Amino acid sequence: MENSTTNQSAGHRKRLREKFLKSGLAGFHDYEIVELLLSLGTPRRDCKQPAKEAIKRFKTLRGVLEASPEELQKIEGIGPHNSFGLKLVQEVAREFLKERIIAQPVYKSSQEIFDYLYHSMRDLKKEVFKVIYLNGQNQIIDTVDLFEGTVNASAVAPREVMEGALRHNAASLIFVHNHPSGNPEPSASDKAVTRDLVYAAHIMQLKVLDHIIIGDNRYFSFAGAGLIEEYQLDYMGLKVQGTAEGKRRLYKAREAATDLWAENPK
Repeated sequence: MENSTTNQSAGHRKRLREKFLKSGLAGFHDYEIVELLLSLGTPRRDCKQPAKEAIKRFKTLRGVLEASPEELQKIEGIGPHNSFGLKLVQEVAREFLKERIIAQPVYKSSQEIFDYLYHSMRDLKKEVFKVIYLNGQNQIIDTVDLFEGTVNASAVAPREVMEGALRHNAASLIFVHNHPSGNPEPSASDKAVTRDLVYAAHIMQLKVLDHIIIGDNRYFSFAGAGLIEEYQLDYMGLKVQGTAEGKRRLYKAREAATDLWAENPK
């Protein structure tokens, strides 16, 4: 009876693998994908039931891949080898997404930036402000963590952002930060910081392509909401006429950029 069960499991795994080799993941249920991944760690064990239990507990394939090794190993039939395989696949997928966006233009592809950074930022307890530096073809040069803590005018220094752009010989910038609350809607401080950075970048003849706020499985794009363009137009308008507050912001942006501009004229 045991041999019969073992043979059935082996035949089932073989059919799944042949199906995958023939047509990829088309037609697979989420639990069957997890089953295939689990079988990489324990190729001679029946992984169907643990896979179904994993989907039941973590709801989706994405949920399983994002679960910690400790959470995965609470499921009977999933051991260290299985959880290692799942985390390896997740990291390989993340690296693939990184390479894909580095190899092609990313302007207006906020979804790809979100996909690339979501896994590494979703569980952070503090806000982390990243700057993505891009070249003239809108290809990523580097991604740098610049600030940690609440994103506001006192924490995010435009001068430091612009210094990084000069070091990387960047032509454009994308800003990304997370909201630990899970709600990606921008605060008043988020908007003020973004406006200041757009102003400073304009003085340095750099483009701000977007500012993306990452929340719980969703994001807010300043470019997508039309705010980057609005701030660029505000800057042009303030040069002609503006309120006292507007003039203060222009002065602040010029103060952050003037010395750098003098040291590194384009």
